[in-house]
Formats: sequence, C-alpha cells, structure tokens
Amino acid sequence: MFYTTPGSGWLDPLREMERMRQEMDRLFGELMPTLRREFPPMNIWAGENGVVVTAQVPGVRPDDLEITVHENTLTLKGRREPDPQAAAQDVAYHRQERSYGGFARTVALPFRVDPEKVNARFDNGILTMELPRPEADKPRRIQVRKA
Repeated sequence: MFYTTPGSGWLDPLREMERMRQEMDRLFGELMPTLRREFPPMNIWAGENGVVVTAQVPGVRPDDLEITVHENTLTLKGRREPDPQAAAQDVAYHRQERSYGGFARTVALPFRVDPEKVNARFDNGILTMELPRPEADKPRRIQVRKA
C-alpha cells in the first residue's frame, strides 16, 4: 500500500513506519529512559582485509573507553559523566534527553580479527577502530593448473 502526500508524490510505507517508530521512541524515551536505543550507535564495514567500526561517543573522554576484542567479538565499554550544570543545586531539568553513566556494547564481527593489530583513534566524539583480519584467515585465490 502506498500513500501520497501533497507535493511529495509517492510515500514509501517503510519510510513512514520508520518515522512513526522514531516518534514513538522519542515519546517513550521521555517517559521511560530505559527504552532508548543501544548506546553507542555504531557503523561497521567489512572488507577482505578487515573491519572498520565507528562509534558515536559524544561527551566521553578517550581515557574513559575500554575496547576488548576476542575472536569475532568486539566489546566497547565506557562512561559518560552528567552535564556539569546538572550538579548545580539551584537548577532542575526542564528536559533530559542525553543519558549518562556507564555503558557497554558487544557486537559480533563477520570474522575473527587480529587483536594485536587493532588500531583505535578518537576525534570529535567519534571513535574509529580498524580491526585487521589475520593473514591465515584471509581468502586466498587458488590457481587451477592444467592436467
């Protein structure tokens, strides 16, 4: 089923469902903060030579991050401190959308990685991790010879 909206032509029903889900997340997030999405949000790219993972960790200091890798499992732990203004005794929250405290996120990677060669860098609240695939696990092209 497709719908039209004035000036926009056809509207993809999946896009509309995603918009509704985001609105419900926002509404329920205000009422019950524990229903918020997993933190930190991550993007994962896989290639023949390894995996690149980026994680959005605004408000987290690099020293407050812990990265562990075991075979094909990546775990990112850390802590976000509350806003300094929240500690002031003469203020009250009008709206609180950013959470704080400890977090941990574990994701399965598409293949084993070499933990000795993992590279992590932090820039403007974005953590980028490069996780190379062990040489022994990389696909190899087999040459076929004539008999």
